[in-house]
Amino acid sequence: MSNVLIVAEQQPDGQLRKATLNALTAGQQLAQKSGGELHAVILGADVNALAQELAGYGVKAVHAANAPAFEHYVAEAFAPAVSELAKSLSATFVGAASTAFGKDLLPRVAARLDAAMATDVVAIDGSGSDITYHRPMWAGNVIAEVKLTTPVQVFTVRPTEFEAAAAGGSGEVKAFSPATTEVKTRFVSFEEVKSARPQLTEASVVVAGGRGTKGDFKEIEALADLLGAAIGASRAVCDAGWVPNDLQVGQTGKVVAPKLYVAAGISGAIQHLAGMKGSKTIVAINKDPEAPIFQVADYGLVADLFKALPELREGLTKLK
Repeated sequence: MSNVLIVAEQQPDGQLRKATLNALTAGQQLAQKSGGELHAVILGADVNALAQELAGYGVKAVHAANAPAFEHYVAEAFAPAVSELAKSLSATFVGAASTAFGKDLLPRVAARLDAAMATDVVAIDGSGSDITYHRPMWAGNVIAEVKLTTPVQVFTVRPTEFEAAAAGGSGEVKAFSPATTEVKTRFVSFEEVKSARPQLTEASVVVAGGRGTKGDFKEIEALADLLGAAIGASRAVCDAGWVPNDLQVGQTGKVVAPKLYVAAGISGAIQHLAGMKGSKTIVAINKDPEAPIFQVADYGLVADLFKALPELREGLTKLK
């Protein structure tokens, strides 16, 4: 039986990261295609409540690993534990969301399991042991079809390409105690960038600014606050030091797929499009009618963003 193990992730505030639900959907698809069972694992100092929550998303069992060593994420502690559980479950597939957590942890798990790995998976095809992973290359211009030939396969999935798992069913919660949690690496501190706005990768609305802002993000911020949106930016803006790097959307930044993406003053370089073209509705505002962003936009406005955004806010305020 080809069991599937999905590694769940929690946020610094102790809540379940939404991307985990997208990874569970990919896990459900794999379990159906391979004829196996879907398992999940979550690690922390006290994750019993989160394990109960996870159990309601169509899994056979959730394995809760509670230990002081797991209070904060340290790859050297998490990787051996996940690998040990995967072996005990005879898991053929081990996956997680393609977040900073998943990108850091899963390659280490793959190395411990002598497993080949596919990253940023956007679709899964095949059946039984003949599974094909689809993953983007060259800024999304090419979708590669990848087959892994090792007995155990490890993968990360792009959360924007899989629907969040729907609540339903009641899986079993099992305590999991790894053989050892002693590691030489220790957690020192975590300096979180706090904001009253939603997290960029989990927001349903994103307002992003580009070089056209000339470094003045006041209008971007005002519209984002009106819409209850997260703020994003192009790489050029981040490289110029106008906004923090954690706001970058694109191939080398964060990949988002909100219900609404407003791109103001963004030309639409291929690297940026790779990070947001999966958005449900794209609104582009740019002075250049030939800007590439208009090729992917659902609604385009050729205008100066410093004139258009105040008018847009005025109209929205009237509607509200």
